[in-house]
Amino acid sequence: MPNTRSAAKQMRVAERRRVRNRIVKSAVKTYVRKAERTIVAAIDDAQSQVVQAIKSLDKAAAKGILHKSNVARRKSRLMKKFNLAAAADAAPAVVETKPTRSSTAKKTTKPRTRTASTARKR
Repeated sequence: MPNTRSAAKQMRVAERRRVRNRIVKSAVKTYVRKAERTIVAAIDDAQSQVVQAIKSLDKAAAKGILHKSNVARRKSRLMKKFNLAAAADAAPAVVETKPTRSSTAKKTTKPRTRTASTARKR
């Protein structure tokens, strides 16, 4: 409980701000989630969804609801996913495989021998 009238008022103000900020944060999460889903599904309007998500992130940063570094990190991750998906759609999938070792091939390495410097001293 607040001890002074000013502390009581600050509690009321903080609660109003919390409710207002929660609405904006929820909207940002929704836009980002929609953009990620369209990227994964390779839907044509993925770019517009990404633009809308970035716009909402920038607005939240401008209002001081989210920190600018937090917004920059989220935008970077979103764009990275978008660019990877765009590159995967543009280029044909090339799968590199490692050469498999024949089960009949023998190992040609020599067994390890101990020297005076590597042997344990007892």
